[in-house]
Amino acid sequence: MTFQIAAISLYNRRGEIRTVPFRTGSLNIITGDPRRGKSAILAIVDYCLGSDGFVIRGAALRDYVHVYALTLVKDTQQLFVARSAPARRAARSTTLCVQFQAQGAPPPTLSELDFSMPLDTAKKVLSKFAGIDPAVRLPVARSARQIPPSVRHGMFFCLQEQNEVANQDLLFHAQNQDFHSSALRAMLPYFLGAVDPERAQREHQLKLLRRELAREQERHDQARPFQPASGTAAALLAEAIEAGLLNPLPAGRLLSQDEIVRKLHEITEPQPTTGTRRAGSEDPLSALNEERRTLRDAYAQTRMRISNLKSISREKDAFLGQAHEQHARLATLNLLPPTPSDTADQPAQCPVCGSHVDNSSETVRLMRHDLERLAAETTTMGEATPDINARIAQEEESLNELRNALARNQEQTEVFSAGQRSTAQDDAERQAAVVRGRISLFLDTMARHTHTAPDPDRREELATQIAELEENLAGTVQQDVLSSYLSLVNQKIQTKAIALELEHRNEPLRLDPQALTLIADSPRGPTKMAQMGSGQNYLGYHIATMLSLHEWFSEMHSPVPRFLILDQPSQAGFPDDTRDGGFGGAHATLLNVYKTIQHTIDVLDGDFQVIVVEHADLDAEPFRSAVRERWRLTNGQALVPEHWITDTPTEQ
Repeated sequence: MTFQIAAISLYNRRGEIRTVPFRTGSLNIITGDPRRGKSAILAIVDYCLGSDGFVIRGAALRDYVHVYALTLVKDTQQLFVARSAPARRAARSTTLCVQFQAQGAPPPTLSELDFSMPLDTAKKVLSKFAGIDPAVRLPVARSARQIPPSVRHGMFFCLQEQNEVANQDLLFHAQNQDFHSSALRAMLPYFLGAVDPERAQREHQLKLLRRELAREQERHDQARPFQPASGTAAALLAEAIEAGLLNPLPAGRLLSQDEIVRKLHEITEPQPTTGTRRAGSEDPLSALNEERRTLRDAYAQTRMRISNLKSISREKDAFLGQAHEQHARLATLNLLPPTPSDTADQPAQCPVCGSHVDNSSETVRLMRHDLERLAAETTTMGEATPDINARIAQEEESLNELRNALARNQEQTEVFSAGQRSTAQDDAERQAAVVRGRISLFLDTMARHTHTAPDPDRREELATQIAELEENLAGTVQQDVLSSYLSLVNQKIQTKAIALELEHRNEPLRLDPQALTLIADSPRGPTKMAQMGSGQNYLGYHIATMLSLHEWFSEMHSPVPRFLILDQPSQAGFPDDTRDGGFGGAHATLLNVYKTIQHTIDVLDGDFQVIVVEHADLDAEPFRSAVRERWRLTNGQALVPEHWITDTPTEQ
């Protein structure tokens, strides 16, 4: 069994306590006039159970309440949880007071509260108190991360705010807030009992392996054109032979990988002038190719210098870290003299204990020498840091200039290759230069891909792991289990829809775990809850779904807190006069809602609690006997006592 709510307590700054008790395993109704603090009941529960923001509204609460608290009970255990109002301009209070109490113990006094537990830790304690296994991790759709279930996820099924209880677009609490829909889709199967945590872990691992295999394949595909014996390299070799840059290969001769790359490198090496070129005529492409070779060599050398400088800097930082640590330890013990001159005229002393030594031994001299050397080396290497950093910055600036120069060279090469026309002899020479330039560009790109040691090809290893996981998961049918459980929940929803006399009650109803809504199937097609029309239908299907889920949670011993809070269900199409017994049709419909709620509470026999804050006040059962308090202007009752409000508000 998980927990229910025994009481809500408020503290003012003088230490006065206002407690609203509730009966566990029962229907609890608080009715009253507007602006008496009814809706704050749900907000206080949400806040004390670890909400990220300060969700409590109302001037009386914000100005005169200093601490909000809950008393939670589970079997014979009792847990008291208190959270102070945030300081002014703060979004929330980040520490809580969490105390285990004896069963039936009253709330502690204000002076006994210890707000020392961080919010994240408090959430873990509350989650464990609810019965949630802290070791469980569940995958989230379209995400590499896993999330642990917590008491915060249980609130999806325990709270129905005033703007949610009859909302046509939202079925669950906070469903429309950031990332909550994804978390809700992940948590619904878990709380229904359809998730094996070990299987969920394996499925998440399988998803990550498939993603990694896809990245590995993409990396391999990108690198393929620049592999030495790739089709690109062989095609460039053929073009070089056709352009006369290489002699044709003997018939049937096949070159190895290394031979192809070696011949391509031979083509890009500087060629002696043949004297056949006309005087005064210089091929721009040849000049550009020669310039590219020079720039490429300079680029590689600059990268190597930067790598070496960064390696030196890292080693220096590592040494300085250790040296400073040792220096600090020795300095703490006064083992390092301030300066050598300070100790020159002093009698021999032991550098460890400081006692006088009659005859200064060699050991003492060596210890002092080592300590002074350590201090000197630390100072010297520390002074070298700006010089190394400046040199790295200078080399990186040079590297950027070389990169820009290579880009300009490539642009000029493409312009000359595409736009020039000349004689047949020049065309042949220019074609050879174009081929030589393409080969140079290919070799340059290949060198960048092979500058560092290539990552090992893990595709086969990943494929093997994926196959093993798929085989391991093939024997389980989690989706079938989820479908089966949802089918049983849907039957419960259908039964309650009939009891509430809702539209579409005679059509098959189903809870969609992906769309997070209720759907009625008919020969006309699916009808989502938003299309069912009428506020009474929206309210009825919210009530039917929440009650059915809690029945299932109880049957499956799910770690969802076993309470449901509804904020003013009578707002959905019920006139204000229902509190006086007027408007017979609306009165009967609203009373039927409470009879349905009471029926579920009776069926679960103490394992389910419902708290309703209501504007209506029905003089009929089960409503009448479930009313715990009436907060009206006429009797002066409200959540915040009136004598608290007469005080001057205290600065939070």
